[in-house]
Amino acid sequence: MERYKIGLIPGPVSVPTEIRDAWKIDYASSDLEDEFFTLYHENQTLTQKLLHTRNKIVITSGEAMSILWAALKCTLKQNEKMLAVSSGLFGTGFAEMARAFGVNAGVCEVPYDEIPDAQKVYDHAKNFRPKVITAVHCETPSGTLTTNLAEIGAIAHELGALFVVDFVSSVGGVDLDVDACNIDVGLLGSQKCLSLTPSLSISSISQRAWEVIKSVNYSGYEAYKDWEDVPEIHYMPYTHDWHSMKALNISLSRIMNETPEKVYARHSEVAKLCRDFGQEMGLKLFPKSEYFSSPTVTAFYVPENFTWKEFDSALRERGLAIGGNYGVLAGKVFRIGHMGNQADYELVKNGMNVIREVIKERA
Repeated sequence: MERYKIGLIPGPVSVPTEIRDAWKIDYASSDLEDEFFTLYHENQTLTQKLLHTRNKIVITSGEAMSILWAALKCTLKQNEKMLAVSSGLFGTGFAEMARAFGVNAGVCEVPYDEIPDAQKVYDHAKNFRPKVITAVHCETPSGTLTTNLAEIGAIAHELGALFVVDFVSSVGGVDLDVDACNIDVGLLGSQKCLSLTPSLSISSISQRAWEVIKSVNYSGYEAYKDWEDVPEIHYMPYTHDWHSMKALNISLSRIMNETPEKVYARHSEVAKLCRDFGQEMGLKLFPKSEYFSSPTVTAFYVPENFTWKEFDSALRERGLAIGGNYGVLAGKVFRIGHMGNQADYELVKNGMNVIREVIKERA
């Protein structure tokens, strides 16, 4: 299916017409034109404003998994220690990725329907003494938001560790102060709250992280080291995606024009609508507390009298597409993505009405 009548998948989200128009322009080579580097710099500045950071912004081509790998490979060598703070699949995934290239990765794990406890993180990290601590702001499969990143970041810096945070599914829908949270490497994807295609990855990198990156000296395709002085030197490691960079500029400008405060309020409003509506019709929220839930995605248990396949099929027959799940949550928990362009009151209301109809028919 090319297009859903009611699209509420938690990424890639639907791309608004204004942003899609960026692909109608026949751009020249990004390597050769001053205009491209001016655009790159403008996107850096807008992203710094969005993230409340003075850290360098690096914008690379490719889906966000590329920078999850970059953050690890550029800051860690074989046998060095990394601690993954995990409240979900992506949190644990950091450890699995690091082990794949020989890093000694520990996991400070909490149940997937909760968020990390800062004291538990401190105790684990103080004993393990990692070089890098990772965390996930929004665990999309669980629908949770780690609201105590500032506490975890303070722990990382107290113990001399870099703090790496995946905020792929939150920034643009949730206010996050990167500098206040002591985030050394922050990771953002284009296909979630920014409402682009999955074509760009955006990283915020602190000065202390740059020093580690230079020391590790990783040289793979996703390496950060050759991006530090872009766009000043007018040179990049590879030809960039000019169309996506223009689309990013449109997206960031839309957020600034609406104002970030109104964007965040809109996400919170539709999240509340989704959860209130769902619980009124008997759906059980996955996180133990609504306080743990993210404004960008809601996770519910699959209704008891449905299998996930049956439920999904019935919704799709009515034009509604939502998200299933992975790993231990597969077949048990589904997700509604109300992020970016999908943080729309009428869209979410229409989607929840379809869910209510399907559940009512089976009752």
